[in-house]
Amino acid sequence: MRHALLPLVLTALCPAAQSGSATSGTGNLPRNTPAVALNFAIQIDKYVFFRIGDGAWPTPGGTTSQVGFSLSPSIPAVPTTPTNGNNTAVNWSGTAPPFAVTASGNVLPVEVRSNGGQVSVFATVTTPLTSGSTTIPMNAVSATSSDANLPAPPIPASGTGTSVNVTGGGTGTVNSLVTIRTANWTFAYDNSVSRTAGNYSGQLSFTASVP
Repeated sequence: MRHALLPLVLTALCPAAQSGSATSGTGNLPRNTPAVALNFAIQIDKYVFFRIGDGAWPTPGGTTSQVGFSLSPSIPAVPTTPTNGNNTAVNWSGTAPPFAVTASGNVLPVEVRSNGGQVSVFATVTTPLTSGSTTIPMNAVSATSSDANLPAPPIPASGTGTSVNVTGGGTGTVNSLVTIRTANWTFAYDNSVSRTAGNYSGQLSFTASVP
């Protein structure tokens, strides 16, 4: 899983002013009230801040996070954990062994900040899960979010997956066009299908985009 962090562009204020002048008379002339016009122009640039794992607002940085899954088989229907070695006797019905999954580093903090309107997030398989010549589709890994306002996107088998929308608003915002959302994403491995033994490694990248 890749820790994705987009560069932050700070808000820029660019005022431009244009003024006029007027005078009023005194003495026996009728009293009048002068008025002048002053024009303002303010430009506010868009920004997007997105992180998964370490690194925090407002400074981009951090390192790529590592999510691990260790699968341990057991022999039905004792269950008995297989041991390394030759000529080891064990009762076995012959059915496929189930696998217990031990996860590490699979709960990661996620943060999105933007003033660019609707924020969308999607996942892309940068490197497939591969061990030698054997590959596991990346959608064997799934992700869930602790907050529906910042959902985790579907993980595709390969390529780029479909996007999900982040709900605008959040603590510290002035309206729904500004987004400040945080959540924890939990990654899990779907162990329902038997796989060839090996050490598989791959990489995902996540992207936050605005219109």
